[in-house]
Amino acid sequence: MRRDLPRTCAKVHDLVIVGGGVTGACIARDAALRGLSVALIEKQDFSHATSAASSKLIHGGLRYLKKLEVGLIRESLRERRMWLRTAPHLVYPLAMLLPTHRGRSRSEGKPMLRAGLSIYDLLAFDRTWLADPDQRLPGHRSLDIRETLALQPDLPADDLSGAIVYHDCQMFSPERLALECLLSAAAAGAELCNYTLAEGLLRDGSQVLGVRARDLLTNTTHELRARLVINAAGPWADLLLAGLPTSQRVVRSKGVHIITRALTTGHAITFAGKHGHLFLLPWRGHTLIGTTDEAYEGAPDDFRVTEADIASLLASVHEHLPSARLTRADVLHFYGGLRPLVSDGSDDSDASTYDASRRAEVHDHAHADADHAMSGLISAIGGKWTTSRHLAEQVVDLAARKLERRLPACSTATTPLPGGAIANFRRFVADQVQRHPGHDPAMLEHLARNYGTRMGELLHIIDADPNLARPLAEGLPEIGAQVVHALRCEMAVALPDVVFRRTGLGTLGNPGEAALSGAARLMGGPLGWDRAERMRQVERVLDTYGAAP
Repeated sequence: MRRDLPRTCAKVHDLVIVGGGVTGACIARDAALRGLSVALIEKQDFSHATSAASSKLIHGGLRYLKKLEVGLIRESLRERRMWLRTAPHLVYPLAMLLPTHRGRSRSEGKPMLRAGLSIYDLLAFDRTWLADPDQRLPGHRSLDIRETLALQPDLPADDLSGAIVYHDCQMFSPERLALECLLSAAAAGAELCNYTLAEGLLRDGSQVLGVRARDLLTNTTHELRARLVINAAGPWADLLLAGLPTSQRVVRSKGVHIITRALTTGHAITFAGKHGHLFLLPWRGHTLIGTTDEAYEGAPDDFRVTEADIASLLASVHEHLPSARLTRADVLHFYGGLRPLVSDGSDDSDASTYDASRRAEVHDHAHADADHAMSGLISAIGGKWTTSRHLAEQVVDLAARKLERRLPACSTATTPLPGGAIANFRRFVADQVQRHPGHDPAMLEHLARNYGTRMGELLHIIDADPNLARPLAEGLPEIGAQVVHALRCEMAVALPDVVFRRTGLGTLGNPGEAALSGAARLMGGPLGWDRAERMRQVERVLDTYGAAP
């Protein structure tokens, strides 16, 4: 991955993709692997917004049964298996505990939940079609009260009738999973540029010819031309279309999460709430709690997590698990993002968007009505993390038809991601520990989880400078070699890129100024940062940890 916007703008591409989240990353990968020339631009860093702000779940969408979205569930379950197969270092099974209670409505009772999960299991008929037995997901099972409390002793027992256990999957790092899609795209010839703002579309009447791109690092403007422009800007998708005769409208849903001390071990807990479900998810030795699902009406650039958002989640935890006794001081970190949902045209003013569909829409603007037709432009709107690969396949299939190109069939469902050619992750880690007896086994497992088969690139860096094997912060596994690798090979250009999206150094909360300054020094040498710039970069990270009033 080498960022060079002038070089990227020197030719006309088949596709210019606007948006460097998971949707844009998957489109770039699929198109490049099929032989199209691809350029992708992102106005901040890759996966800076929505793609990083998820619950870190790759899931089938059990709750979509409520609205009988069987097609979306089946698509999600199939794609869940694809991620397990192509990125086993970053996606893995997770047990979900769903407590049941006496005296609840029939729709929330244990028999109805079991019936729904039986349908879910039937739709997931291929959940065991994986070579690695560790990845095969079992069907759901019912627990009595004793079994439930043995698994989670602090559940309120007053009206507890038991629980149901089912399985979905979790991402170790959504940011790194999306980055591997971009690494795959770049290896196939795609040209990628972060910190590049699409200021507007280049047009000749109703024909879109490309985008006007501003390099935010050099403050220079360029024309980036293409035969097709793909709008994959997520919550900003409708803003890219501003001024165009289009009927597309994006509904933005606010999703907020908090991270606390560990409240569960080895399993997640799902509670039914007033406006959806509350998840307590085990992640990196802590608990990830979310999510809110409320309509957001402001400008997407202005979105910030507020103290009221945090208080709302804490109140939900207290309602369902009062023994946790969580307070604001227990919140080690928080984050939020905006989900882009496809508008159904209604004027429903309900603040909750929980029941809104997570379906995606691929819109060919040339096929709009006469007043809205615009050639050379495709918008990919809505969708969710789990189905992003399949959405990309649909976009590239449409692009091939519009370009009148006979392309190879999509291969992303079976082609491992750059670090994903692993038959069994457990055995892979054991083999690495055996092959590298001079290294800390915990460090090797950490590198294997983040980089998979690419971890050798990090070990080469450590061989050249053993000091880079030292943790950047006490109690955290991130090491200096990861900073160097992010700078050299993964297009990190600012300290937040490394702290939040190339490593997990800052994702459990503030790692401390010493750790941030150490990372800034490792970046600052090659990038020519003086002391003032290093301090400014550290302040950029520290600003992230402050909630709005």
